[in-house]
Amino acid sequence: QVQLVESGGGFVPAGGSLELSCAASGSHFSCYALGWFRPAPRKEREFVAAINWSGSTTYYVDSVKGRFTISRDNAKNTAYLQMNSLKPEDTAVYYCAAKSGNYVYSKLKSYDYWGQGTQVTVSS
Repeated sequence: QVQLVESGGGFVPAGGSLELSCAASGSHFSCYALGWFRPAPRKEREFVAAINWSGSTTYYVDSVKGRFTISRDNAKNTAYLQMNSLKPEDTAVYYCAAKSGNYVYSKLKSYDYWGQGTQVTVSS
């Protein structure tokens, strides 16, 4: 089992940057694939980015490709989401999620563990 705590959210003007962190406690962090999600219209949460257990494979929703980068440091039990060129439509609560497995997962229901979220607000 793993517990996740997000941090790094805040208020930033359009075009700015933020780095979100997802700190994990519990055992075997390196055995978990990780993902970032955010609420979206007509969806409970939409997929943003995912990374496999080793960090060798990543996957992004089209709307953030080239602007967001997901990474992880297994020695620190922490995952990151670097967000650049932020837009007002990126405003949301961002949730970190974990799933035992060695692939990248984009489906909400694939994930077993969730953090409480961190608010990102981008002003126009």
